[in-house]
Amino acid sequence: MKATETKLLDYLRKSAQFIIPIYQRTYSWTQKQCDQLWRDIVRAGLDDSVTGHFVGSVVYVEKGLYSHSSIPQLLVIDGQQRLTTISLFIAALAGAIEGHGGIDTTSPKKLRNYFLLNSEEEGELAYKLLLTQTDKDTLIKIVEDKKIPAKYSRRVAENFQFFVDKLKESSVDLKTIYDGLCKLIIVDISLSRDHDNPQLIFESLNSTGLELSQADLIRNYVLMGLEAKEQEGLYNDYWFPMEQNFAKANYVQLFDRFMRDYLTLKTGSIPNIREVYDAFKVYANKKDTGTIGEIVSDIHRHSIYFVAMVLDKEVDKELKEAFNDINTLKVDVAYPLLLELYDDYDSGRLAKDEFVSALRLVESYVFRRAVCGIPTNSMNKTFANLSKEIKKDKYLESLQAAFITKTTYMRIPNDDEFMRELVVKDLYNFRSKNYWLRKLENHGRKERVDVESFTIEHILPQNLDLSSEWRSDLGPEWQEIQNHYLHTIGNLTLTGYNSELSDRPFKEKRDMDGGFSDSPIRLNRGLNKLDIWNKGTIEKRAKELASLSTQVWGYPVLDEDVIKSYLPKERKRGGAVYTRADHHHLTGSTGELFDQFRKHVLNLDSSVTEEYLKLYVAYKTTTNFVDVVPQASGLRLSLNMKFDEIDDPDGFCKNVTDKGRWGNGDVEIKISEIDQISYVMKFIRQSFEKHMDNGDI
Repeated sequence: MKATETKLLDYLRKSAQFIIPIYQRTYSWTQKQCDQLWRDIVRAGLDDSVTGHFVGSVVYVEKGLYSHSSIPQLLVIDGQQRLTTISLFIAALAGAIEGHGGIDTTSPKKLRNYFLLNSEEEGELAYKLLLTQTDKDTLIKIVEDKKIPAKYSRRVAENFQFFVDKLKESSVDLKTIYDGLCKLIIVDISLSRDHDNPQLIFESLNSTGLELSQADLIRNYVLMGLEAKEQEGLYNDYWFPMEQNFAKANYVQLFDRFMRDYLTLKTGSIPNIREVYDAFKVYANKKDTGTIGEIVSDIHRHSIYFVAMVLDKEVDKELKEAFNDINTLKVDVAYPLLLELYDDYDSGRLAKDEFVSALRLVESYVFRRAVCGIPTNSMNKTFANLSKEIKKDKYLESLQAAFITKTTYMRIPNDDEFMRELVVKDLYNFRSKNYWLRKLENHGRKERVDVESFTIEHILPQNLDLSSEWRSDLGPEWQEIQNHYLHTIGNLTLTGYNSELSDRPFKEKRDMDGGFSDSPIRLNRGLNKLDIWNKGTIEKRAKELASLSTQVWGYPVLDEDVIKSYLPKERKRGGAVYTRADHHHLTGSTGELFDQFRKHVLNLDSSVTEEYLKLYVAYKTTTNFVDVVPQASGLRLSLNMKFDEIDDPDGFCKNVTDKGRWGNGDVEIKISEIDQISYVMKFIRQSFEKHMDNGDI
């Protein structure tokens, strides 16, 4: 590597041509950066004491892609943004001087021929700087002082016009501005292909992560080390089409998310969204991953699936509806599994009807859990590892079995649990209320109802000051009934006459024009046969809709023998089932102590489960975090942590590493009094938080 400080204009004049590699991101500086450059140039020009102003570095490979060229061509590794912006400024300054009649220190011709053009060359060799894609054509027209093309680079054109306007509006004379330009200094960093690793240097220059996204870093890593022909082929065949598919969305954010899901699928491990690039390098360097070309081809294929699912690009109507429903539930963590399902569907390993059934199963899993209030933490790991449980020769069956056999915090609620929670859930304030109403209304319909054009109607009104008719229908406990049932499924429906229905008595809502008896909405069926709306009718309707919901969000159904064949070995063996009665010390004062202790532990989080085993009682989240051995004198607690991990400045905990105790972990605590529970809970929480997956990826 050779690094030299030099004046920018001298550097541009002596250098023949800078080439921006095809894999580099397009020109992206905004007017904020352009304004900063403008102010720096003006300040340097006005201040005679300033002899130079540093504007950054330009890093390039000295022997570039086209070593056979008649002029030196430099492959830019870092510095595209400032080189392009300086070129736009020089072009604008040349035009301003031309319109002004000239200045005595330079001329428009010199500005263009010295710093923008190689005047003795023809074709693309005639330009000092060659950008990529639409950026290239737009810059060439600007440098030639010609009309920009119809398909132009918006950022290049806008920033050029920004400098044109600044030069027109400025009270500073053009000579002073040119003097400021002459004071700009850069560091010229030349790399050798034989001795320097451009990718490592590129990473160090962008180590703050502020300039380049994970998407930029991955693209550059993939393409930077290839020869020109292979670079161009991979970029044009795979990478550029992929960028175009993502382009209408937030490309950087969405691509990073896609790559995280892709890597999760390929490795079974979920990378941090801010460390996708590092995870990709590890994956790409594995021996069994394949060549760079094979990797890029595979990424491109999976990106097509991702775009179809996430950006509403799916052409198959049935699949599109399923993806839209899943997206409405915002279940991003499912996409590693969905990518594999789509790949198997695309390759013919998974039939379309099974693919649709699998998507609906994922939807049911997520919605049932949301209704039942099961925490979403750890769901990312559940989906990341589900594909390991799929048997490709029994695809749908094995996926259904995988969901059925999940227990505790990973379970899919059965019909009884789902219906029980659904009838009491506040569904009006549920984050996707139009989703569940749409699904219920359109279940079994060929002619779909556009739920978005209707509003949610509370049959029993929200008004706290209910009319005498409503109070009479509800009875003396009308306030309690309103508070309890107002936002539940039994009291909610759809209408296009919300303002007309208002707080009217039930019979008026039923019989008026546009009322329940006059409604084409299926959710309003049956209301026309009722004369009163009260606790009993709300509960009856809630049960009916809950029963319908078990069909809309179905539970996977398999024969018991089939389910048993998919159970882990330890669950197949069966064995004794233990209860509290099997622990004879859980009586008297120890029993009272245990009752109070378990309340505190179970209140830590709704994901905490309790399991009675032969010799101890286990409390689990993702795994055991505290085990309780009942004793005559109290409770012996085993915390599932290494002893050096516990924060215990007072030395209350005991180190039982390699002591052979029942329970998991190296930290032991003994308690014999109820008053001790509050104190020891700070240690229990440490173990709980260690094993609780907070889902921050």
